[in-house]
Amino acid sequence: MRIVIITAGSRGDVAPFTGLGRRLLEAGHEVEVAAHPSFAPLVEGCGLGHLPMPGDPRELIGKWSRATSRDEVRALNRAYADGLADGVAEAVTRGTDLVLTAFGPAPLSRAAGEASGVPVIGTYLAPQFATGEFPLPGAPDGDGPGPEGNLAAGRAVLRSAERLFAGAVTRLRDRLGLPASPPSAPADDGPVLHGFSPSVVPRPADWPSRAEVAGYWWPARPYGWRPPAELVDFLQAGPPPVFIGFGSMAVGQGERLGELVTGAVERAGVRAVVQAGWAGLSGGGDDVLAVGDVPHDWLFPRTAAVVHHAGAGTTAAGLRAGVPALPVPVMTDQPFWASRLRRLGVAPRPLPFEDLTAEALATAVTACLSEPSHRRRAAALARRIAAEDGAGRVLARIGTMRAG
Repeated sequence: MRIVIITAGSRGDVAPFTGLGRRLLEAGHEVEVAAHPSFAPLVEGCGLGHLPMPGDPRELIGKWSRATSRDEVRALNRAYADGLADGVAEAVTRGTDLVLTAFGPAPLSRAAGEASGVPVIGTYLAPQFATGEFPLPGAPDGDGPGPEGNLAAGRAVLRSAERLFAGAVTRLRDRLGLPASPPSAPADDGPVLHGFSPSVVPRPADWPSRAEVAGYWWPARPYGWRPPAELVDFLQAGPPPVFIGFGSMAVGQGERLGELVTGAVERAGVRAVVQAGWAGLSGGGDDVLAVGDVPHDWLFPRTAAVVHHAGAGTTAAGLRAGVPALPVPVMTDQPFWASRLRRLGVAPRPLPFEDLTAEALATAVTACLSEPSHRRRAAALARRIAAEDGAGRVLARIGTMRAG
């Protein structure tokens, strides 16, 4: 089959689909990934075709931070959503047999699939169906106010996400000659496989039957990748370091965060590998090494613990490695994953990014490393996750569609 995977957002929204795409490729399918232009090297380096998705989320974050009014923010959001609509339409209507879509662009993907008569499967990286068992990622009350409150909070999150793309969906449907309103709401249309482990978030009993928890699909390592010699030397020069990185968060705060991290590492008496990310994070001193993008599946098992923003992808990589975590959540789904890590017993209390200081980070790192149960539980959970095959579940679902 010719399969198009549609995603949008930061690196964490793209990287897992390189692994899923490669697995589909190895099964004999033709695979292209529609993602922002900045991710073309990542996608193509993993042996997959790349389709450009208009927009630059890093640039958008910068423009948001400089916006002086709500009208300006709405205009930025509209331009971004309309750009995604253009990219989705181009990716689907150029010809494909099946669309796999991330959650964000899903309403656009379904509209394009409807117009082209192409089936669409949701492939979501976080829970995206309201449930009484927990509030969805992005809900304001991370610990949940009971079943009815959890449901209400989850529905509010989904309505907010729908509003972000509602105008773009309406305009896309009109351009594609579709009725103004779909025959069913996007949230009630088509199968959805969630790409996280049931050992991390068990499938809620009140989810509809079409919503599955498949297990993780892991980012592929680019062909020919080799670890930088400087990193290998640093790892061999002393005890396992702590990893510190904030992914796509804190754009433009690299200098401030670099000084903070260097101070925290010195206070805690540890070594650290610091990943630059979108913040441009750096570090100084003999015990701190700053690196660019390094595959987490290679680096994390070589660390003593991972300090991160609790994005879905980085959270998953830390769990896969079986090392303790210190979550420093910033926004959206990150408080959800941070809270989940603590409940799983692999992390201490999350340190919110807004409370981050050198002293607080040093104290939290020490707490993370000094509790033996964190490492023990992380190792046990990693063994359970290793026995799962999320990409295989997606392949099996595609197989049933072909048989049908």
